[in-house]
Amino acid sequence: MTEIIKLTAAETAERIASGELTAVEVAEAHLARIEAVDEKVHAFLHIDREGALAQAREVDAKRERGEELGPLAGVPLALKDIFTTEGVPTTVGSKILEGWIPPYDATLVKRLKAADVVILGKTNMDEFAMGSSTENSAYGPTGNPWDLTRIPGGSGGGSSAALAAYMAPLAIGTDTGGSIRQPAAVTGTVGVKPTYGAVSRYGMVAFSSSLDQGGPCARTVLDAALLHEVIAGHDPMDSTSIDAPVPPVVEAARNGSVAGMRVGVVKQFRGEGYQAGVVQRFEESVELLKELGAEIVELDCPSFDLALSAYYLIAPSECSSNLARFDGLRYGLRVGDDGTASAESVTSLTREAGFGDEVKRRIMLGTYALSSGYYDAYYGSAQKVRTLITRDFEKAFEQVDVIVSPTTPTTAFPIGERADDPMAMYLADLCTIPTNLAGNSAMSLPCGLAPEDNLPVGLQIIAPAMKDDRLYTVGAAVEAAFVEKWGHPLIEEAPSL
Repeated sequence: MTEIIKLTAAETAERIASGELTAVEVAEAHLARIEAVDEKVHAFLHIDREGALAQAREVDAKRERGEELGPLAGVPLALKDIFTTEGVPTTVGSKILEGWIPPYDATLVKRLKAADVVILGKTNMDEFAMGSSTENSAYGPTGNPWDLTRIPGGSGGGSSAALAAYMAPLAIGTDTGGSIRQPAAVTGTVGVKPTYGAVSRYGMVAFSSSLDQGGPCARTVLDAALLHEVIAGHDPMDSTSIDAPVPPVVEAARNGSVAGMRVGVVKQFRGEGYQAGVVQRFEESVELLKELGAEIVELDCPSFDLALSAYYLIAPSECSSNLARFDGLRYGLRVGDDGTASAESVTSLTREAGFGDEVKRRIMLGTYALSSGYYDAYYGSAQKVRTLITRDFEKAFEQVDVIVSPTTPTTAFPIGERADDPMAMYLADLCTIPTNLAGNSAMSLPCGLAPEDNLPVGLQIIAPAMKDDRLYTVGAAVEAAFVEKWGHPLIEEAPSL
């Protein structure tokens, strides 16, 4: 089992295609790993054992029939519990959808199944993807496999923890303000936010529709690229889906090089609040890029300082609109319906019981920002700032091919440390939010351990919209250099396990 779970997704697929391993053997090894360690980690909310084994048996049957297998056929995957899956519970980490079983698959899930990727189950997350630590899940927090007393990032902490604990070689996350990249950074894994509209949002439970984006999570850059290629592409079911070819991300990941590239370093992504070890590892990464032949360009993007404020007006405003559908009348939890209560009373009681504190906080903030007399002052102004941030990116990408920064200002913080301080929690997404506001693509990959606490640090790479292949070109070059120079930041066994 140990040998199987330590394989990369690419290696796993190759061994299944050659007949060296069966897909059932691979699925059973990962299911056994989940059974052995997930009681400590709490990465999963639901394990679909029978469904996973049925998918794996079909892959083996295809191989026996001589059918050509795709590049990820038979590879197990952990799916963030925000995508609808036919016949499998989808809770979005909330009590208001506890036990809800969707009658259809999200487009992303359909594409995974069509590619014969084996879905192991649904992973824990901050309720409705609102959070930076996975402490806001109605079903309890997830632990970071590097130190179970610390957060695995959020909102997709379950997916990142599953990767770091070797419970799955692939995972899916969603990124509204950093919820793929930030968990990747603090767990020593790879996470990619594709260009907005590159991966279909049909069947992904909405938080903030102009910001939400699904994307791949893995332990290597190549594995992330292989998964990216499977899930991306135009979808007529999603009105925001981009009707354009998927960038050549796998080719880029196999041929990574930064020689002759211009790499930007933004002044606003440094300064007060950044942990010394994070800054040290980032500066080493910049020096490494120089050694690999990149030209480093200093950038000034003044509007980035306003990104956090703009985000926490735009995202709550959109969430207050999107979550209005959870009224206790159509599906999900229903409280107070004794046959005499009014619809308004049932809706109020259901939301009181079903939504957690962070969701209620954001709904109230967003409703206020959209209210008569305040719309222009708050939501309207935030959208103007969003335009300024987009223009800063456009100017920056006239000078450079990609931008790099720390992914997060600090390493993983202790569970509960920021629970009563929302502002401190929100600062975890300081470096990731501008990309969501502009719709660009971005990646986080490991760049070593912070010397003061021996916890993973993430390097963020940002590329222009629909230039996602640049992420993989740079990411693959950096990853290869790290392995050669210092060894891969992930150790053979996560310390807490």
